[in-house]
Amino acid sequence: MATKILGWKLDRFERDALLQRFPPAYEVVVCDHVTLKFGDRRPFPPEHERAEILGFANDREGVQAAIVEIDGSSARPDGGASHITWSLAPGRTAKESNDVIAKLGWAPLPVAMPLHLQPASWSPGD
Repeated sequence: MATKILGWKLDRFERDALLQRFPPAYEVVVCDHVTLKFGDRRPFPPEHERAEILGFANDREGVQAAIVEIDGSSARPDGGASHITWSLAPGRTAKESNDVIAKLGWAPLPVAMPLHLQPASWSPGD
């Protein structure tokens, strides 16, 4: 069985509205999913009742990410923070969001932004 990523995908219509409200800082716009776990064999992540964007991390060198809380927690099973890689400068990778958040932290929004996420699993590169 191929390695899968388990997580949640953003609704495409909501994605467009979120990008209008929170413009990308960099030219490569990602903004499409929250990873729960890499290499999980389950077909879908656990159901959730509430998801919100709590704030943003930006290293000012090409990585911007939104911190996401799911059912009251932003913690992932691997110890990282649940997030959406929002935008990247050319040459930067989405995987770098983890390091930026861990190293620099993030700035909270004045009010958390509700988010609709669809349970999903996908292969790297999909």
